[in-house]
Amino acid sequence: MSGPGEGADDRLVGADHPRILRATEGLCFVACETAEWLAHRGTVGRVLLGGLNVLDETLKPVPVGTAGTLWFKTASEFEYFKDPVKTSEARSPDGTMSTVGDVGYVDKDGYVYLTDRQTFMIISGGVNIYPQECENLLITHPKVADAAVFGVPNEDLGEEVKAVVQPMPDVRPTAAFAQELIGFCRTHLAHIKCPRSVDFEEELPRLTTGKLYKRVLRDRYWGEKTSRIV
Repeated sequence: MSGPGEGADDRLVGADHPRILRATEGLCFVACETAEWLAHRGTVGRVLLGGLNVLDETLKPVPVGTAGTLWFKTASEFEYFKDPVKTSEARSPDGTMSTVGDVGYVDKDGYVYLTDRQTFMIISGGVNIYPQECENLLITHPKVADAAVFGVPNEDLGEEVKAVVQPMPDVRPTAAFAQELIGFCRTHLAHIKCPRSVDFEEELPRLTTGKLYKRVLRDRYWGEKTSRIV
C-alpha cells in the first residue's frame, strides 16, 4: 500500500472519481467514492480486495481507531525481486500476512486511514515516534511553507526529533524563528514528539508525485552512522 513519503503511488481523486489506493506489491485494493470520502474525510477507503489487520509490534490486533502497522492477507502471491531478505521481513512469521510498512487505523465503519510510514519511525529513548503528526502541525504555522520531520543521531537517546522547514518567502530563517516553531509544537503535542532543533532550507525535495523525499534530507545527518530507519 502506498502511504506518506517517497515511493507512493498517485491517487485518483476528483469530484467525479472514486478515491483509489493500491499497492504495487499486489497486497490489497482500497477504494471509496467521493461521497464516502466526504463522510469520512481523510480516509483512503475500505478494503475491497485482500484482508486487512491493524497490529501492534507483537502482531496483536489494536483497538478500533488506534494506529498500528497495516498487515494484509494478500490478494496475490508476492516476492521482492531477487531479495529474499526483504521478502521475509515483510511477512509475518507464519507467512500468512504481508506489510509494506504503512501505519494507520480503521474506524468503526471499516474505513482505513494512513498516518505514517514505519520506515520513518523515530526511536528516541525507547519511545516510538511517528513524525507525520508533527509535520502536519508545522505546516499549519503561518510562516511555514513546507516541513519535514525525521530522526537524527543522539548519543544518549539513539535518535532525536529534527525538523527541516521551508519558510514562507518573506520570513527570515533565524534562530529565534526556530525556537518559535519548537514552542509552537510543544503547545500542541507531547514534548517527546516535538523537534529538539529546527534547520531551514530554501526548498524541500519532493518527487514528481508531490511526495516529500525525506531520505535525501535525513541522510545528510546520519552519514556513516546506522539506524533502524531504512
